[in-house]
Amino acid sequence: MGQVHKIRGADVTPTFAHAVETFLVAHTLAGAWSTGTAAKYRQTLTAIAARLAGSPAGADVAALDTPAGAARLAEAFTAAFGTTAPATRLRHLSTLRSACAWWRTNARWISTDPTANWARPKVAVDTTRALTRDQVAGLWRLDASVRDKALWRLLYETAARAEEILNLDIGDLELPNKRARVTSKGGATEWVFWQTGTALLLPRLLAGRGRGPLFLADRRPTRAVATNDLCPVTGRARLSYRRAAEIFEHTTRPLADPAHQTQGWTLHQLRHSMLTHEAENGTATPTLLARSRHASVRSLARYARPGPEAVAAHVAATDPAARKRHRRPLGEP
Repeated sequence: MGQVHKIRGADVTPTFAHAVETFLVAHTLAGAWSTGTAAKYRQTLTAIAARLAGSPAGADVAALDTPAGAARLAEAFTAAFGTTAPATRLRHLSTLRSACAWWRTNARWISTDPTANWARPKVAVDTTRALTRDQVAGLWRLDASVRDKALWRLLYETAARAEEILNLDIGDLELPNKRARVTSKGGATEWVFWQTGTALLLPRLLAGRGRGPLFLADRRPTRAVATNDLCPVTGRARLSYRRAAEIFEHTTRPLADPAHQTQGWTLHQLRHSMLTHEAENGTATPTLLARSRHASVRSLARYARPGPEAVAAHVAATDPAARKRHRRPLGEP
């Protein structure tokens, strides 16, 4: 942990690393974050702190109020995340801005926003990410473990976020009601619901386990793991998002890229696909909002967009010539 650098009036001004730790601890103690969210915040902020080490901004967080300190922070951020995808870079930027806002309004260690003039990464809206129904059907036929099949089914049928499902404990499940409690992005506790495909797989996945993480890694951990992330029966740790994503991407390459098999699908596409398929089925917007747990229709719009196959089927079904042929009396040429 960093050390306090100096006293400015009645305010203690810490090093950047100490300011990061204080911010993380304050939110963790308040229960504002899930375990996965806290880990992501720590990853972002400690990466920046490492690149600020040895600089005035690293030694004293108050230096961020100066042009030189703000410029050094921008350099550190670019060095850490400049080559990442725009959406990933935007997530890291949001994390940093959250920390700066807390240091400014709660701790009062800085008085300005050093990121105020930074350009927001432009994230292109991808309208082709939803899988087709045939692709989803092909996914269920892949040769995969019960754990992986249960995870994929649960992600698709609940339309939940991957981190929400990976953070599930067995005690969160209500198997008879086909539902589970998840901690959402904002920290609220909400329900997600699944269908028969998941219901058939979960008992096989549990294999008699009554507590601990729902999804487990393949092996026992080689380093210390938080008690909440450790299975008391098997001694294995909770399956990480990174490993789950790697497995899914690699396993789906034959379906996503049959010719070259160099790039598979992402876990997020399962949520995207279910919401798209629900929209194609004519599900009402209020129900889609409840399924997705988005706060606004605008946030939902990028997901609930019928795919090309659904549009083509609709156009064919509403073709006037097709309707005339359908109404033609039997036997008439």
